Amino acid sequence: MTSTLAGSQGRGILRSRISVHGTVQGVGFRPFVHRLASELGLSGFVHNTPGGVVVEVEGGPESIGEFHRRLREEPPPLADVREVRWEPVEVRGDGAFTIRASGRQEAGTTAIPPDTAPCRDCLGELADPRDRRYRHPFITCTHCGPRFTIATGLPYDRATTTMSDFPLCPLCAAEYEDPANRRFHAQPVACRSCGPQVRLTTAAGAAGGTRTPEKGTYREGDQAVAGARELLARGAVLAVKGLGGYHLACDARSPDAVAALRSRKERGGKPFAVMCADPATAELIAHVGPAEERVLTGPRRPIVLLRRRTDGPASGRLADAVCPGSPHVGVMLPYTPLHHLLFTPDAGSPCPPVLVMTSGNRSGSPIVTDDDAALSSLAEIADAWLWHDRVIAAPCDDSVVRVRPDGSELVLRRSRGYVPVPMSLPAAVPPVLAVGGDLKNTLCLSSGREAWFSPHIGDMDDFATQQASDHAEERLTALTGITPRLIAADLHPGYASARRAVRRGRDSGLPVHLVQHHHAHVVSLMAEHSLDGGSPLLGVAFDGTGYGTDGAVWGGEVLLADHLGFRRLAHLAYAPLPGGDAGVANPCRMALARLHTAGLAWDADLPCVAACSAEERRLLARQLERNVACVPTSSMGRLFDAVSSLAGVCHRMCYEAQAAVELESAATLAWEEPDDGAYTFGLAGPAPDGITRIEPAPVLRGIIADLRRDVPVPVVAARFHRAVAAAVTDICRIARRETGTDTVGLTGGVFANALLDEECAARLTAAGFTVLRHHRVPPGDGGLALGQLLVATAQDARSAGEHPRPANNNERSAHVPGSARQSGRNR
Repeated sequence: MTSTLAGSQGRGILRSRISVHGTVQGVGFRPFVHRLASELGLSGFVHNTPGGVVVEVEGGPESIGEFHRRLREEPPPLADVREVRWEPVEVRGDGAFTIRASGRQEAGTTAIPPDTAPCRDCLGELADPRDRRYRHPFITCTHCGPRFTIATGLPYDRATTTMSDFPLCPLCAAEYEDPANRRFHAQPVACRSCGPQVRLTTAAGAAGGTRTPEKGTYREGDQAVAGARELLARGAVLAVKGLGGYHLACDARSPDAVAALRSRKERGGKPFAVMCADPATAELIAHVGPAEERVLTGPRRPIVLLRRRTDGPASGRLADAVCPGSPHVGVMLPYTPLHHLLFTPDAGSPCPPVLVMTSGNRSGSPIVTDDDAALSSLAEIADAWLWHDRVIAAPCDDSVVRVRPDGSELVLRRSRGYVPVPMSLPAAVPPVLAVGGDLKNTLCLSSGREAWFSPHIGDMDDFATQQASDHAEERLTALTGITPRLIAADLHPGYASARRAVRRGRDSGLPVHLVQHHHAHVVSLMAEHSLDGGSPLLGVAFDGTGYGTDGAVWGGEVLLADHLGFRRLAHLAYAPLPGGDAGVANPCRMALARLHTAGLAWDADLPCVAACSAEERRLLARQLERNVACVPTSSMGRLFDAVSSLAGVCHRMCYEAQAAVELESAATLAWEEPDDGAYTFGLAGPAPDGITRIEPAPVLRGIIADLRRDVPVPVVAARFHRAVAAAVTDICRIARRETGTDTVGLTGGVFANALLDEECAARLTAAGFTVLRHHRVPPGDGGLALGQLLVATAQDARSAGEHPRPANNNERSAHVPGSARQSGRNR
């Protein structure tokens, strides 16, 4: 940031024009500037532009100097001032300081702030019977409330939000125009008489396809909220409209209610997130330390993964079906006034203190935001709808965060509360759109030294999600003013995201760069740590799937990488992945494939063998012997699946990563116990191609021996986790001797595993490495697009002759798709 007062103009009257960039719209920045200028006796004006905020102040040099200082050092709580530029301009002799109407003529980008939870002042008014906004479900001010999900364009003003549908009443208009008021130019401001209205619609009323009060809504306002509490207390499933979409809610303590929701949504065994009334309630069901509480109660209010309690009173326990097989429970606190009102007791039925609060959609589909769509698409799931008539301009699912033992955050899903805060890039880039991958899809749009993530979109399996991706791109483009000149996508020729990108490039003439999956993961981590690619990084990229340059499914990779390219130093030894997606959904088959590759017999006493029928084993043996429909894979995620089944933890999966999650859960039970047993991976190589193979056969033999000695499964699971961490450390030592590089980055979805993440970091640090881990960018595919856009930029620059090819790379991400061999869309 740069800002200096030109003192050379003497001690007369001066005028300064100031351009402020960053998150400075929708956060009370103009009211703050107005109050500051008025306090200092300065005249001039402030207004929003598409590029940020422009201020002109006129007065004495000392007052203008103080204004510059406080503008930088004392911005409003939600503001993020990244750059301040000033220039002296001609004195005009203004009589007062004013807020001008926003300008639309200037080009540029600014940052719409994310949605935030109600501030302390608003919550106080919400609970105060003397306040005119007592129990108003949409209470907000300049310090809190919806922003991104109601914005329809720039500059950010009421006219460019979905609040434009609600003209201000005289009282709200007076607050809006009063510089001394907390709601001065707060765009979402409203009250009961002029703002959105809450309604409760029953399933019977919705059956006619209407959402009108006469035919579908039987309660409004306070009665609607009270009715919702009553239904939840009786075990009903409700669709509740939030900031960025609908939730499906039920009593998290009721086995019947949770089972009904799980069955209707066809959720399988995938864990549900819960919303607790307050931190004390969260403490009853999970371990909440000071760092976790800070994140839970902060303005972003993500879902925080907490370690479940196994003790405590029965009244505070969750139904078993909330998060079966997981050591963690995802917990969030109320983040809208409506949520707070749901948990606020009154004379009627109290709301359950813990609610399942899961995305309002059918499994595999994008979150529902439209009211009519919610009434139709959720008709077979919800018993009633608690909704309102403020339009959601942008879908925005809940973010998911894990807090590490050192108190730092790891964002696992970057969405509500974090989007659209831009990421700072280590170097300037041209306008680039990166479309991510097909799982946990997010987009990333960049220009200059900033990149904007879209909210979480989901898996690109169906047409509805692909449409949601198109809408997310349109919105990013509209809110940033960026028109991409380059497109980046995954190398996998079977990915819908990549095929759509190639087709778009062909139709529009834009260049398309296809980026190898794990290279993108490593560069995403480099970008998060402001590494410009000038020096290579040892990237340990472990996940479930990624299309390799040899046509195999990669996922257990150690790469020496910079922005432009990479060299594959080591990988988990290949094993056949029988049947593609069918193999992924059946870890027992992956276990048998790994045993086959290791030359280990399918003995009947092994849990993975017993889990397969005789006919299934016969067909699988033939498939493996003949190498029919068997794609080679080096995936560490698939090895976790195989070990999970071999140990008898999980044989069939009904949601992504279930086997690995349940293996981690088992390991957690024995993690703190003393253990003198260890498994050891073999390291073969380097081979003539310069690549070292990480051989799991010794580990598999050790696991089988332990199982036959009746070693407890949690101990087996813990030993496997430690064996993986030891192998990572050993292979990085070898790579350091070869390359001289001693900085290691841990990336890929496998590092969402808390035990492995911490154990690898601890061992590598003890071995003298500098260890980089993700914090603000997800380690899984939700962070992929950031790496894609930087790789594509580097490759495009090289194609234009702007950069020489780094000597340390002997493989690179592909620029054209035609030469890659199809491997199937394996997860």
